[in-house]
Amino acid sequence: MSEENSRLNYRNLNFGAPAAERDIQQGLYDYFYENESYKNLQSGRKSVLLGNRGTGKSAIFKMLAEEYKKKDYIVIELAPEDYSYEILNDVLKGEIEGNWAKQGSFSASWKYLLYIISMKKQIKYNSQHINKRKSNLFKYLRDNHQNVEKNTLDLMTSYLKRLEGIKLGSYEAGIKTKELQKLYKLEEIEGLLQELKLLCETKPIVILIDELDTGWDASENAQAFVSGLFQAVQSINSLTTNLKVYISLRKELYENIPSLYEDSQKVIDLFEKLEWTEDSLLEMITRRIRYFYPNIEKLNKNEVWNLVFSETLDYRQNKSFNYIVDRTLYRPREIIQFCTSIKDTSIMKDFYPPINYQTISLAEYSYSENRTKDIAAEFRFQYPGLLSIFETFRGVSYNFDREDLELHCIEICIGEKKIGENANWVTNLESDNLINALWSVGFLRAYAIGGQRGNRRRGSSYLGPHQVSNLNLKTIKKFHIHPMFRAYLGLKEQKQINQ
Repeated sequence: MSEENSRLNYRNLNFGAPAAERDIQQGLYDYFYENESYKNLQSGRKSVLLGNRGTGKSAIFKMLAEEYKKKDYIVIELAPEDYSYEILNDVLKGEIEGNWAKQGSFSASWKYLLYIISMKKQIKYNSQHINKRKSNLFKYLRDNHQNVEKNTLDLMTSYLKRLEGIKLGSYEAGIKTKELQKLYKLEEIEGLLQELKLLCETKPIVILIDELDTGWDASENAQAFVSGLFQAVQSINSLTTNLKVYISLRKELYENIPSLYEDSQKVIDLFEKLEWTEDSLLEMITRRIRYFYPNIEKLNKNEVWNLVFSETLDYRQNKSFNYIVDRTLYRPREIIQFCTSIKDTSIMKDFYPPINYQTISLAEYSYSENRTKDIAAEFRFQYPGLLSIFETFRGVSYNFDREDLELHCIEICIGEKKIGENANWVTNLESDNLINALWSVGFLRAYAIGGQRGNRRRGSSYLGPHQVSNLNLKTIKKFHIHPMFRAYLGLKEQKQINQ
């Protein structure tokens, strides 16, 4: 390949969009990596996809939708525009204002919504084959839901308000309780489910509910909304194998909704936890390179990577992929963003492949800034003001022995280091608890000891939560700040810790 052609091809190289909705238009169907999580959902063994932001949940759901369309399923995709936490809070009253169980009400309303949507789709697709005079399902929809395109959120909130509207006074508890039970049991449509089940035998339905974290506000309604959906999905999936509901959920939300976590332990086998390794991330990104470089099918993934990036960098003779992946939390969106930033920087500076450390380091600051702020935003409900806590480390050495790290955290907790007003959750917090929080969000990595050594790459001594899910941090003597945050915070390497 001539230098001129190499430059032309490199300008056309696109690592893909960070968001699956846009990545679909750029080649996702062609370069999608079918990892084990995708295969487990595709087979039907799992129905709940759990993962952090940027791990590829939406990409998997987009590909599942395409796969089921090829199988001639009715595919229903519900996204954030179909539900809104803000609207829910506006139209519903607080639980203290009414004697109604929110989680049960949301569960019933979700079932009602999903069944009605499924019935509408079946009527639409089978309109020529349904005897409308004999079909109770058709009559019900005609009499109660003539506006087939009615907003899905309207369907849910209208049912919720019916439940909410029933107050349990001391003199009318008997009558009202019966009314509630009828609504909770969906008696209004219970007799139609058998007809729906029969229709699904000839035209199966799959429903994909994604991005439940969009607009999440950690409110009482938002928690009941998600936990109620989880209950509803388990019930609907038990009706027939020809009506299948999948949901994707961010790991942080799952861990911070107590009722959801408790319920899930009974059906934990239905959960698929989406995680990535260095090898799977390399496979993911090199598939995208292959898509834009024809005639390289004989090259293995390492050789494909080295078409774009120098195999070894001037900086400490690091492998270029190791250097880049070390500045991620093993999320595809991060490596896509970093590689794209590097490519854009190299073209702007008129540097062309193979890309070396000079170009990567130029691109690193903006990437580090974006990721630092994104991580703080991701955990804004669990750990408000997190960015201001990150800022207390600005300009220091990124290596810490335990004593120095504890001292830094104590100074944060007692107010000696300035943090944002909304970070007052750290006030009088034990230093160990703050260390745990900073490790759990990926800001800190801990020096691997004992049996944990198998989780680390050769030459890399530190582990984060993206590499090992559980670690007894009280036994850890050495820490460092994750490389992803260092450029933005201007961290230094001057302090050495004895090994």
